[in-house]
Amino acid sequence: MILQRILTKPVFSLFILAMVWGMTPAAVAQTYGVLERLDIAPVWSAHPVGFALLTHGGQQYVAFYDVDRQMTVAQRRLDSAEWTMTQLPERVGWDSHNSITMAMDAAGHIHLAGNMHCTPLVYFKTQEPGDSTTFKRITSLVGDMEDRCTYPKFISGPNGEFIFEYRHGSSGDGINLYNIYDPETETWRRLLDTPLIDGRGEMNAYPIGPQLGPDGRYHMVWVWRDTPDCATNHSLSYARSEDLVHWETSRGEPLELPITIDNCEIVDPVPPGGGMINGNTRIGFDAQDRVILSYHKYDEEGNTQIYNARLEGEEWRIYQTTDWEYRWEFSGGGTIQFHVGLSGVTLEDGALLQSFRNPEEGGTWKLDPETFKPVERGSFSPVGSVVAPSAERRPESDFPEMSVRWRGDSGAAPEENVWYMLRWETLGANRDRPREEPWPAPTMLRLYKMGPVEQAG
Repeated sequence: MILQRILTKPVFSLFILAMVWGMTPAAVAQTYGVLERLDIAPVWSAHPVGFALLTHGGQQYVAFYDVDRQMTVAQRRLDSAEWTMTQLPERVGWDSHNSITMAMDAAGHIHLAGNMHCTPLVYFKTQEPGDSTTFKRITSLVGDMEDRCTYPKFISGPNGEFIFEYRHGSSGDGINLYNIYDPETETWRRLLDTPLIDGRGEMNAYPIGPQLGPDGRYHMVWVWRDTPDCATNHSLSYARSEDLVHWETSRGEPLELPITIDNCEIVDPVPPGGGMINGNTRIGFDAQDRVILSYHKYDEEGNTQIYNARLEGEEWRIYQTTDWEYRWEFSGGGTIQFHVGLSGVTLEDGALLQSFRNPEEGGTWKLDPETFKPVERGSFSPVGSVVAPSAERRPESDFPEMSVRWRGDSGAAPEENVWYMLRWETLGANRDRPREEPWPAPTMLRLYKMGPVEQAG
């Protein structure tokens, strides 16, 4: 494979991808664009599943499903264009929930989890630090509640603790569990003696976070869902913590664990069928470090609107940001295609910015800090956003209804103001059901190196 240097003139236009992943490169204070791109391998393209990118030191790792839907890990040195491929004994079906995630522990071992949706734990760990060819399956972490796992996630604790989060159960009946890793014994134990959030057999939570805020606390927002039907999402809820062990309300009142619908803090009591959905809730902060929760629901006329709830003193104040004459009607189970998207509110040079999209338009607003109404729209680039060249946003495949997928880096580039991301193309979600043939041909998974470029003179 040949590493391709991309010309950076004319200057690439901005494209806000912050609502697609949680990466945080340097604030965009100048023009950024593609510095390099590198082909990795052709990949399955008949439905979307999340891939993983991990950059650490001088090494880079990419986990994906190949043309045969086989879980594969590619590794390279940052100064090399050659990839070492390792296939793992997992093959994805048609479920778009079955994304892959990776992280590195303090000793340099790579941990990988994925390809599970209400199924037994799928987990691999390298036997040698930094060597993806030495992945070995781990069949159990703590030995309990590992038979119906979904949404694996690695997070770092306040003192650098290596933590693994997942849901046990199913949509409409689930709990959220946290494990902590002991690097000396290379074993796991529960971070908490109880689930953090428990649906008590009647519902489940879809949390966003824990997200570390500028106030030094971890913040979490979630919706509850009563059944596998996505229309039954309800009750926007919130909690915060300083150590991921002791949790409290926005007023500092301790929460007894597990958090349930009966003892949680409900910010907005949106009812089932009220137009709120898991996957479209976000956390942000204003210039005074006040937490802002972003989401959408139906207004009094039944139209879909974006709302921002800000914690002001000890009370939540809810602001309607949009005045759309549009309704996104959604229902049913399985992975659906989102018609509306939004980012969390970000702060840039004192201004509140928020990106958005609906079937007719998309972009970034500058918000009035008092009313949360858009006062300007343009090519702003919020902190935590990513730029991409306009040509790369269009599918190369001529198969109908193909879309470009992007994934950010869960690690970090060793160079300042440089970051990496993945690009590939697939059809949209299909409610996790098989598609009839013909299927699109495999598309190329590419790595993009992003950084500052010179503007055209």
